[in-house]
Amino acid sequence: MNKKKDTTVYKMHANICKTFTSPTRLMIIDLLRSGKKTVSEMEAAIGVRQATLSQHLTVLRDKGIVLTNRSGQNIYYQIANPKILKACQLMREVLLEQIEKNSRLLKKEVI
Repeated sequence: MNKKKDTTVYKMHANICKTFTSPTRLMIIDLLRSGKKTVSEMEAAIGVRQATLSQHLTVLRDKGIVLTNRSGQNIYYQIANPKILKACQLMREVLLEQIEKNSRLLKKEVI
């Protein structure tokens, strides 16, 4: 493989992963798992101010994580690629396995 091309892909990978460093953005992605939502619907479900939510949605849209679709006065957000949901779910499973493992280790130390 071409080393320059390889480095470019790693940089792109790192850049997109930065998008997932915000708990609020992860909550948005998880919420959109169930389908399209407006900002108002997300605000009610997540409990984040609309201005803050809009900033996070802009980041997600700019990175190609979400798409928008206007219907009348409403703008609906949806996940751009279902593989994003799979990737987030896989990382969540890894995290839960780590928590489980650490919990077992702590129990062994206490006993």
